[in-house]
Amino acid sequence: MGSSNFDRQLEEMVETSAKALGRFLSGLEMDGTRRTDAGFLRKGGRVLDGVEGRVGKWSYLPYAQRSLIRLGGLGTLGGGGYTYWRLPEQTLEVLPYGGAGAFTLAAAGGIVHGIRNRGQAELLKEWVEPLHLALVGPLGISPHTDPRSYLHVPKNFSDDDAVIRVDLPVALGFNESAVMEAITQKLALQGVSFSWTREGRKPYVLARKVQRPPSKVVFSDPRIRALVEGVPESAPLIGLERGDKVVSVDLDAESPHVLVNAGTGGGKSVILRTIAAQLIHHGALAYVLDFKRVSHQWARGVPNVTYCRDIADIHEALIALGEEGRRRIHAAEKLGDDADASTVGPRLVILLEEINATMKQLTRYWDSIKEKGDPKVSPAVDALAEILFMGRAVRLNVLLVAQSATARALGGPEMRENFATRILARYTQNAWRMLVPEVHPAPKSTRHIGRAQVVLGGVAHGTQVMFMTDGEARAWAMSGPSPKSLLDSTPAPPVRPQMPEHAEHLPAAVAGAQPAKVPAPAEKELPPAGPSPSPPVAVPAEPVHAPPVAVAEQPASLRKEPTEVPVGLRKAQEELLPELTLNAIRWARANDPDFPKHASKKGAELLYLPSDLVRWGRNRQRASTNTTPSFEDSVMDFS
Repeated sequence: MGSSNFDRQLEEMVETSAKALGRFLSGLEMDGTRRTDAGFLRKGGRVLDGVEGRVGKWSYLPYAQRSLIRLGGLGTLGGGGYTYWRLPEQTLEVLPYGGAGAFTLAAAGGIVHGIRNRGQAELLKEWVEPLHLALVGPLGISPHTDPRSYLHVPKNFSDDDAVIRVDLPVALGFNESAVMEAITQKLALQGVSFSWTREGRKPYVLARKVQRPPSKVVFSDPRIRALVEGVPESAPLIGLERGDKVVSVDLDAESPHVLVNAGTGGGKSVILRTIAAQLIHHGALAYVLDFKRVSHQWARGVPNVTYCRDIADIHEALIALGEEGRRRIHAAEKLGDDADASTVGPRLVILLEEINATMKQLTRYWDSIKEKGDPKVSPAVDALAEILFMGRAVRLNVLLVAQSATARALGGPEMRENFATRILARYTQNAWRMLVPEVHPAPKSTRHIGRAQVVLGGVAHGTQVMFMTDGEARAWAMSGPSPKSLLDSTPAPPVRPQMPEHAEHLPAAVAGAQPAKVPAPAEKELPPAGPSPSPPVAVPAEPVHAPPVAVAEQPASLRKEPTEVPVGLRKAQEELLPELTLNAIRWARANDPDFPKHASKKGAELLYLPSDLVRWGRNRQRASTNTTPSFEDSVMDFS
């Protein structure tokens, strides 16, 4: 009896050992359970029905590859043991060096592999795994299936020529429309075509983009120029999306303010230049608040444009614009809902560059000049908040640029909500979730030059932004109404409350005052500029300046003397601009379009207001940038 039990146990042990050896040599799972549809030479693509728990990468390898790995490891172990048996001392001497070398080689290989596959790891986490979870139900596959075994999503899957492949179950018992919807939504694709291959042992579906924005949209193209000429005054052309559809935002009907958020090289200043030049062409008055000083070279000397580079002038301009907004609100209230919005005054567009740095500088500037009893918060920051909260009826539009448009940078989340239109380029996933969480999933960011996402009304439009050179933007802006004709055509507002004195740099039509009674300046022919010249138009030789207006009650630190005594250039150099030479000031008078107009004469000597000269000295251009870049050269100026 005992012998019989022993024999039976021996037979079972031999049978078990034989099975284990067979599985080991053939590459099968050692526990005998198949987990994937892998074959002897075929890589596995899906987890078999009824399999529970996590399935590792090993189970997806072909049986032949598993067998080679096992035999290789067994051979290495056996060879090392035989060497030690024959040459123990030599083996022990070599082992430390060999072990250290093998460890170093393995570590270096692991580091290189991690660096090379860092993008793949991010792709798997952010896109492939969520797509896999969405396809588990429609395809009828196990959630434990390795997504990489049947989802072939390239890193550049959002590019125009990318192809996405999804291997399908052989039985084809799935919902095709649900599969297409999951792929489109989880990968945030637009305009996708699907081609199905159902025959054979390896059915699959390919997803390709069928429509995409044009690779380049330039103002010099006659077709694009015709589109710009045809858009309404309040809806400047931003660019074209797929199918060559026009992308624009109506500042009077849809969104009075526009937020541009992009990383370095994302084209923030180019986007603002494209929008602002079109608005100025139709008669808008522009204020360029540019703490970077060199973002908008095209606007230098353009009539209807005030360029503020110094933080003190940016501070004063925002306060004056806030007061003008309040005046317009009172005027609009008197006019009623059915009145023409242009009656309150011409459109005012404010280009606010690099809000992250500008807001910090405004706060520091106010801390340095405020006196006892003045408010803690900068009045310029408060004025910006008021402007953003003002409705479209007052025709004040802010085009704001930020590298990171956080709520803190803009003065609070409520201020950021005033930007119904948001343009994002070269954005991160965090930036997208912060600014447009209602659009999910986020379209994959691309480094295609000039490509951006214009989000309006909860819908993202993949857009190729129109590119204007500096010369084209300048020529187009100056081909619109001149300041004189604008003042003549603007009706007097029904109410004229007092304005702060620091608003005296606003044109008369903006401040609600009548045009200054000065002789009409001589007109000169403006030569065409840029590769797409406009017909010559007559413009005033110098901008028309409004006289000072009544002074409202303001903090003492913001008040100015009501009158100034004009001075000559020599005295101005000695007392007001000692950092400049007299020759430099005279050269600027002849060559700088931003140099102020003389206020009076004393014999043959021209006299200037000290405040105008000081303001010019703060905002003067300090580097020569006379070249007009081409499209290719300017793409790095897309920042």
